[in-house]
Amino acid sequence: MRYIVAHTSPDMDAITSVWLIKKFLPGWEDSQVKFVPAGERIGPLPKGQSFAYAIERIGRDEYIQVDTGMGPLDHHQTQSIKVCATTRTFDFIKKDLLAYNPPVNPEKVEALQRMVNYVLQVDHFQEVFRPDALADYNDFSVVNILDGFKLEKPNQDGYYVQFISECLDAILHDFENKIWAEREIRQNGIEFKTKWGKGLGIESINDSVIKLAQLMGYVVVVRRDPRKGYVRIKTKPNQSDTDKGVDLTLVSEKLKKMDPTATWFLHVSKKMLLNGTPKNPKMKPTKLPLSAIIKVLKTI
Repeated sequence: MRYIVAHTSPDMDAITSVWLIKKFLPGWEDSQVKFVPAGERIGPLPKGQSFAYAIERIGRDEYIQVDTGMGPLDHHQTQSIKVCATTRTFDFIKKDLLAYNPPVNPEKVEALQRMVNYVLQVDHFQEVFRPDALADYNDFSVVNILDGFKLEKPNQDGYYVQFISECLDAILHDFENKIWAEREIRQNGIEFKTKWGKGLGIESINDSVIKLAQLMGYVVVVRRDPRKGYVRIKTKPNQSDTDKGVDLTLVSEKLKKMDPTATWFLHVSKKMLLNGTPKNPKMKPTKLPLSAIIKVLKTI
């Protein structure tokens, strides 16, 4: 049997380490997780601290001990804020990750590195240095979900690992999409000027480019799906009910005249103009190319 050992009441550092091993270390997908009091371990301390000693043989079984036990994948031997169990575990599994056949895509490797960096930050309480550390939205995080579960479902260590691991699966996909969107905006994005401010047009099947472009400061973003022909136009949202901002009404009217057979939906906020959506498969995509839509946005 193969076992991963973590400390009781596991934190994000311990759980992410377990998740990395079960998800990316070949042969450890079905390993069982055991828990020991923090600082303790199963079996004697290995003689060395290199990754060669990370897999320990105890009797007929193999063990990997993370975030406890002072072994190669623990970090309580050092005061460095640049090291945690997750960083050590990621370094340990990286050689296998990069050796996959077919190779793991670079977006996934970069996504994993960003997730590891986040866990490192919270494991050393670096969130206290955020300029908005007291903002409530900081509490809508996987870390706070874990803390909440420990209050709602005390002493259910296996449940914490299972649930947060599923969250990490989802976060990994989201990070991959974000990194893919960053690359597409950088390589394929078309910048243009509007009377409201700078705009970005892009042909992409990745809807994450819209949100990311808005976060990057673009006031108007238009995405055309090259497979289905759907078009989404989103603008900077209002900050209050009295905020005027961008109004896409004239854009909507112009595009309807240019392509009356297409289905255009103008949101009540006047900040979002949709032509096709998975939520309504009856909508008909426009025949207009991205360049024609950008021209309307530039000249309206």
